[in-house]
Amino acid sequence: MKFVGIITARGASKGIPGKNIRTLAGKPMIAWTIEAALQSKMLTDVMVSTDDPEIAQIAKNWGAKVPFLRPSELATDTASHVSVINHFIHHPNTGIAPEDYFLILQPTSPLRNYSDIDNAISMTLKNSANALVSVMAIHPHSAHPSLAKIISENGTIHEYGNPEPADCRRQMIPPAYAVNGAIYILKSQYFQEIQDCSPSGALAYVMPPERCIDIDTPWDFHLAELILTNEHERYSH
Repeated sequence: MKFVGIITARGASKGIPGKNIRTLAGKPMIAWTIEAALQSKMLTDVMVSTDDPEIAQIAKNWGAKVPFLRPSELATDTASHVSVINHFIHHPNTGIAPEDYFLILQPTSPLRNYSDIDNAISMTLKNSANALVSVMAIHPHSAHPSLAKIISENGTIHEYGNPEPADCRRQMIPPAYAVNGAIYILKSQYFQEIQDCSPSGALAYVMPPERCIDIDTPWDFHLAELILTNEHERYSH
């Protein structure tokens, strides 16, 4: 039984052009995830799924395997993660068997570290789980789902879904969590049965907020760079 890290990195990106290889705190963004995966003591392999030859070469330079280039039809805005993973695990060059596990490690989560990867794998093994996803706590004051609102066409505020509780003190609001996109673990055979990367009933691996940035906008990129640069400067003195 293997644990294979799959780093998914397509070439096109509308929000931040070329973001997967854009320099982030001195390294291509994808390098942060490759390094964390290679430092893991529990991953068997670290592979990259990409359609882009430049990404592929940079990934190889940083120590990851690129067993093939992803077909262009699986690198569009409408291509699902499920279709990308299905193609990857069934490709003869990857050697992923039904009894193996794979981890989806998106390069847009550069603050996730090797201990997160190993702790998530250990949790999966300890619970004999078929699936695990990493999550983050939702701040009870601002983003909690029970406090979410919508703005109608006339500019007035209304409840988004369920009415907010009568007592909105932070201590009275039940904890809520969101999938943060950093780690998905699935047993290959189970994934092939359910065709879902984040199934209901999966184990939840809770990550601290300072490692949960999912880079989708220039502002996210700026925040991640500030954090990574600050950490480097702190530990280099």
